Amino acid sequence: MTNSCNALTYVTRFSCDIFGFYVAFIYLQKGIQVLTRQWESGDAAAYLSITVALLVLMVAYLCGVLGGTSLFQRYVRKFIEDYGTPLTIIFFTGFVQIGKMSSVDLQTLPTSKAFLPTQDRSWFVHFWDIDVVDVFIAIPFAILLTILFWFDHNVSSLMAQGTEFPLRKPAGFHWDIFLLGLTTGVAGLLGIPFPNGLIPQAPFHTNSLCVTRQISNESETGDAKGHTTRVVDHVVEQRVSNLAQGILTLGTMSGPLLVVLHLIPNGVLAGLFFVMGVQALEANGITLKMLYLARDRSFTAASDPFSRIQRKEAVWYFVALELLGFGLTFAITQTIAAIGFPIIILLLIPVRTFLLPKYFTREELSILDAPTASPFTMESVGGNFGEDVDGSHIGAGGMNGPKCSDRLDVEDSTERGEAGDNQPRMRRRSSYQGGRDDNDIRESYELYQMHGNSGGLSHRSRSRSNRP
Repeated sequence: MTNSCNALTYVTRFSCDIFGFYVAFIYLQKGIQVLTRQWESGDAAAYLSITVALLVLMVAYLCGVLGGTSLFQRYVRKFIEDYGTPLTIIFFTGFVQIGKMSSVDLQTLPTSKAFLPTQDRSWFVHFWDIDVVDVFIAIPFAILLTILFWFDHNVSSLMAQGTEFPLRKPAGFHWDIFLLGLTTGVAGLLGIPFPNGLIPQAPFHTNSLCVTRQISNESETGDAKGHTTRVVDHVVEQRVSNLAQGILTLGTMSGPLLVVLHLIPNGVLAGLFFVMGVQALEANGITLKMLYLARDRSFTAASDPFSRIQRKEAVWYFVALELLGFGLTFAITQTIAAIGFPIIILLLIPVRTFLLPKYFTREELSILDAPTASPFTMESVGGNFGEDVDGSHIGAGGMNGPKCSDRLDVEDSTERGEAGDNQPRMRRRSSYQGGRDDNDIRESYELYQMHGNSGGLSHRSRSRSNRP
């Protein structure tokens, strides 16, 4: 009705990076908070929980690292990369039952009865018993939550359709927010948490559906010339995996699975929070810029996009502004006014649109910041701010490539991962009028290096095996 999603045309990596950075630290903070509560069960339980949490972080992270190496056969390392984190949780849930550790009273994940609310109440909220005064008191908080949900859901949707993903199907931001309104209303009547898009889970899901290929970087000189890089070739776009996730989540409410979930120690969950936080930070745009500033210039690749910035202090200023935005957002959440932090997040959009161009040149902003999604994705909301939506210079993948109608129609039955003999294993089902050649893919990879993915996708391309 209001077409509020059209405001997404002003959302760039600046606000997305700050929000993704904030969410990453919230995960880390949550993990620490979980561990601090373990002292209620004694010193032994607390120190064992800390040890297990750190082990979960290290093992799960190493599983992701292994997927980007040449160790073992491809199907082995792909299995470890895909399922390393859940298998780590399962292993350490049983690990704490070995030897003398079994005698330590560890706090575990609290659960309730099957298909019943956690509190002693009926499923349906008796809203007719609420006083009128309480309704008006709740209105300001409802407005703040609406702002948060609008930004969180739309930004997570943008990140899941970022320029690093060569998508072929158009976006549906207006339908998404309409559906979010309906599900939020139903959730309010049932008294359950409101469903909405999440960072970094939404971009993680898209990244898990990416098909990658190896390309050689001929633009480098010396030993780096010809170095192969794994980049995204295309994305398996489907709805089955989201449906399966919802069904599995519903299944966890059943009695047998609730018993299993109750066995998971809180220390293991804290480790999972650490894994999510570290992965969210690893390739965040702010992190990448900070690494560039800290890196020895003699070891900086000539193709690094930041090297093209003439005024080097511009990178410092831009990173300082991003850290300031993150600091303000994180600081307010530690006070009694924490409910107001969505206002800070929302103000980042006009700051980027109207203030930053006064202090940074267009060329600097094109490298330091950029639209989160491609013009193809943003067409339904009026395109990106300051860009024409004609598809003539930017294709569906967000780089100099063909229009959506000219792209390869890829059969998604092949196993996802590195393509054998450095070529994508695909079968053409339509006439080829212009595909993504190595130059197009290399440019996409440079953009990926330039901005990260803001929501915390790993800098390694996490190619997953094809699964529903």
